Amino acid sequence: MCNAKEIILKAMDLGYDKCGIIKVEKLKGYAEKLTERIERFPEIKTHSEDFYAFANPQIEYPWAKSVIICARWYGKYRIPENVKGHIGKYYLTDSRTDENSKEYKDSAAFEKYLIDCGIKTKTNRKFGLTSLRWAALQAGIGIVRKNNFFYTEKGSWVNLEAFLIDKEVEYTHENKIKPCPEKCNLCVKSCPTKSLAEPYMMNRSTCISCLTTWEGWDLTIDKNNSNLGNWIFGCDVCQDICPFNRDSWTEDEEFPFLSELCQKLSLEQIVEADYEFLKNEVQPKLWYIPKEKVWRYKTNALNAMLNSYKPEYLPIIQKACEDKNENVRKMAKWILSNL
Repeated sequence: MCNAKEIILKAMDLGYDKCGIIKVEKLKGYAEKLTERIERFPEIKTHSEDFYAFANPQIEYPWAKSVIICARWYGKYRIPENVKGHIGKYYLTDSRTDENSKEYKDSAAFEKYLIDCGIKTKTNRKFGLTSLRWAALQAGIGIVRKNNFFYTEKGSWVNLEAFLIDKEVEYTHENKIKPCPEKCNLCVKSCPTKSLAEPYMMNRSTCISCLTTWEGWDLTIDKNNSNLGNWIFGCDVCQDICPFNRDSWTEDEEFPFLSELCQKLSLEQIVEADYEFLKNEVQPKLWYIPKEKVWRYKTNALNAMLNSYKPEYLPIIQKACEDKNENVRKMAKWILSNL
């Protein structure tokens, strides 16, 4: 049987930067924070109520007694120039489902280690089984800043993973990270859609990362279509402007196959792309958009073309008016009417 310290050491040995363990009871406070958010933004209620289950994972996993929460820095990968400002860095370097990545392999190895130790465990690499930021905060491995992102000493470019286990153990850290200055509101001022309405309070339904993935299906009528700017999947604005992220992205390494894929992801290439390419090559990387709705990559790219219009875009937009998908045709015709 592995003890708490051995678990932490194994996580660090596998490349995680931080690791803590809390008892599941410490998750309950998340429900209160979620209620505060819903009361502040009632329009998110239908999208957020399912998250109350994160405060009590024992409803689905009655055997769970503790949560291992790990953080890994990903701000070391080179981002191709042609996708900067178009696709969020988190999604470009997303290892959660990418079996080619070292991070995915390390996560699988850590899970196997726990099982080999005789520990029953459960994880969800896509979305987690609990509120990852709340669990990490309780474990003392970092802080949440005014832009709502979780930070370690290395900044906010960190991926969090949680593992429920059936052993009652605990290993927390004393957090010594400097908080946000009281008067700093750079992230709030920079939010293009004002989704970050105030410090620590974000409306997910107007966040660019949601509008380009989960929501915003019809950009011809969305009030924030022009505020999306050049973004077609995700957004980095409030993280890029944060002083605690200054010079924290190093671009020292290549993420597996990222450069090759990004060579095919200019706005023009996406709008003109074959749907099989979108389903088989783009969607596995940018998987928040489901395969049956890959036309959204095209409508998002068309919207970015309108927001950063160049004369050379015109024939591509005109050609999109004949696209086989009605949503793309509608978007292209709407853009022409606006030009």
